[in-house]
Amino acid sequence: MSLRWYSTVVEAQDHRALAQWWAEALGWDVAFENDQEAAVLPPWAQDFIEILDFHRVPPGMVFVPVEHAKTAKNRLHWDFAPHTTDDRGAEIRRLIDLGARRVDVGEPEDVTWTVLADPEGNEFCVLSARDM
Repeated sequence: MSLRWYSTVVEAQDHRALAQWWAEALGWDVAFENDQEAAVLPPWAQDFIEILDFHRVPPGMVFVPVEHAKTAKNRLHWDFAPHTTDDRGAEIRRLIDLGARRVDVGEPEDVTWTVLADPEGNEFCVLSARDM
C-alpha cells in the first residue's frame, strides 16, 4: 500500500481570493469552493481521474480560511519551472503583475531561481527553464 499525494493545503485569510490567484497564476481551475475550503486543480486532472489509477492522479492545492496573517518564512514552498521554449523573465513579470512580489529569503546572489511571494506572502520559486 502507498499513499497518494492528494493536495497541498495552504492557510489563507481570504481562501477564495488566494485560490483564484493561484488558479490564474498556474492556468488551473478552481474546482470547488465553499466557506471551509477552495480547491485548485490542473485542468487535465478531471480527465486523469477518469482513466488513471487512484495513486497516479496528480495533486491539487487546497486553500483554507484562517484569521491570522502569515508571520514567518514558509517551511515548505513550491518550485515552478518554465519550459526552455518559454520566456522566464516574462513569466516572472506576469506573476508580479498578478500580485506576486519578489522576496529575499537569504539566498545567494548567484542562484538560478527567483523567490516570489503570492498576495498573502507564501513564498515560491521560479526556477531556471527546464525541458523535463
